[in-house]
Amino acid sequence: MALEIERKFLVTGDYKAQATSHSHIIQGYISSQKGRTVRVRLRDKQAFLTIKGPSRDGGLSRYEFEKEITMDEGLSLLALCEPGIIDKIRWIVPAGRHIVEVDEFFKDNEGLVLAEIELQAADEEFARPDFLGTEVTGDRRYYNSNLRVHPYKTWGE
Repeated sequence: MALEIERKFLVTGDYKAQATSHSHIIQGYISSQKGRTVRVRLRDKQAFLTIKGPSRDGGLSRYEFEKEITMDEGLSLLALCEPGIIDKIRWIVPAGRHIVEVDEFFKDNEGLVLAEIELQAADEEFARPDFLGTEVTGDRRYYNSNLRVHPYKTWGE
């Protein structure tokens, strides 16, 4: 099991011109209890099963176990997921010695664009691209597991 340390930001500028690649992601949740999730993700022609544990530091880090599975297994498990599927394009943007992953959401979360940067330590410095806006690390509204239940398009209601 690995410790995932990441910071999350709203995106306010152009990131696509700086992107080196992108992929289509469909993901669902077999279980999305507070602090613990079991996720199925289809990313282009690959599938993954991911288990995430609770955060003990306000959402900055948590334990993560991820295993690649076959596409057939991924499709079968996706059918078992709780209601609400996340559909997004992930753009890969180099930023200094780090990679910023920018998620452009579709369907019920259309209009939301979030960036994540994974770090080796909670206090690690990183080059901050101009397109990063307000930091939302630890704000549960922006967790994918929450977006499937409380989609971005309903936030104004």
